[in-house]
Amino acid sequence: MIKKIFAVALLCAAMMISGCSDSAQVESTTNTAQASPVAKSVLAFTAKTITGETVTNEIFTAKKITVVNIWGTFCPPCIGEMPELGDMARNLPEGAQLIGLVCDAADGSPQIQKAIAITQESNADFMNIIPDENLLRFMEGVEAVPTTIFINSKGEVVGKAIIGADVDGYKDELERLLAQ
Repeated sequence: MIKKIFAVALLCAAMMISGCSDSAQVESTTNTAQASPVAKSVLAFTAKTITGETVTNEIFTAKKITVVNIWGTFCPPCIGEMPELGDMARNLPEGAQLIGLVCDAADGSPQIQKAIAITQESNADFMNIIPDENLLRFMEGVEAVPTTIFINSKGEVVGKAIIGADVDGYKDELERLLAQ
């Protein structure tokens, strides 16, 4: 448990030093491994949502494309885009789902209650996951939040990573990936 809290604290410190980003940048995840802020595919994981449900990497098999928004409770642009993300989640096309990864939350941390409050106040009722050790390893290259990535039903990162709050950009990339 202490190791997990230390890992979350280290990841948060790195993101706070880098800062959260409200200007969107698009990075291709297919150029090189260095260009991607996350690993090329999701490791097997078992984690909890902010509401206490258990979730595994099998969540990605449910849809053709999963939009994964990596965010932090400390990040004003992340919090600011929550109402739009909630609306996006309610209106997703067939074959897509939206999941949040709360980068600064750990089992038993006060950030879980903060994340619950943020999502409730924003009417952002999509699933938000507290990263386990494998999800922390998966996203250890993320330097700014929000960072939004796209994962196919095989658990592979596809398309372009979008760094910064850009819900219209998320929708455009999702539409492009679903059309393939």
